Amino acid sequence: MMREQRLDTVPSLGSLYSRALAATARTTMSRRAAADRLPEVAYVVDGLRADPAALSAYQELLGEPGTDELPAGYVHVLAFPLAMALMVRPDFPLPVLGMVHLTNRVEQHRPVLLGEELTARAQAGSPRAHRRGTLVDLEVTVRAGGETVWEGVSTYLAKGTRLPGAAPEEPPSPSAPEGGDVVAVWSLGTDTAKRYAEVSGDRNPIHVSRVGAKVFGFPRPIAHGMYTAARALAQLRRLRGDAFTWEVEFAKPVLLPGRVALAVDPRGETVRYTGRHPRSGKVHLTGTVTPRP
Repeated sequence: MMREQRLDTVPSLGSLYSRALAATARTTMSRRAAADRLPEVAYVVDGLRADPAALSAYQELLGEPGTDELPAGYVHVLAFPLAMALMVRPDFPLPVLGMVHLTNRVEQHRPVLLGEELTARAQAGSPRAHRRGTLVDLEVTVRAGGETVWEGVSTYLAKGTRLPGAAPEEPPSPSAPEGGDVVAVWSLGTDTAKRYAEVSGDRNPIHVSRVGAKVFGFPRPIAHGMYTAARALAQLRRLRGDAFTWEVEFAKPVLLPGRVALAVDPRGETVRYTGRHPRSGKVHLTGTVTPRP
């Protein structure tokens, strides 16, 4: 049974990344996971509210309209530190820094509004083998007024780490068909990741530090995956409705500075989108948005 632990407040991502450094060093030096399974605890925080100035800055950066509705990506920003807090626990068996964000799935049941008091709950689950390591899901639920308004699942890959007891490797899911018409070409400057870090609090070294990026095998900083995904979602605001399912699969990272051409195929009930390099055609992300009744 999952045990719930209530926290007084959502921890800051800055403090969590400091703990992640220590946790990664611990698991690396031991050459063995500190535990053989994920912690059976869920973190819960009540009284979570969006800050109007922070919301406005996020909307402006991502191209969302300046309304009282919280973009689905911003709800992720509010609750992500709760999931991160789980990953830096001493009994979390996978190295946090260096984990690769592979996919994201969000169910928005209705718009979340500025001023609403939210309760966020996060847990880690579904560990499973992968040819390159172990996959794990970070599951977040957000409630307002006694009802679930937003649910998100972020799937990460811990490369080179095998977790005893993980489920067998799953066959790869088919990628969303690539096609549609190019509706925008983004020019992302060297400051893109730092600007997103300011509105999200996510200052992972691979995004904001050239040295940090090189440590993890990148020649220069890369754009946040949730920046590119949320910017694509903003582009689809006229097609998504108030309630929708939003999915994204990340492929090649976007090195900064860089350019991304966003193609959209709105045919059918599900809107499909693809972000790729405008010259090489290299795919950076694919995804779908499905309006819900």
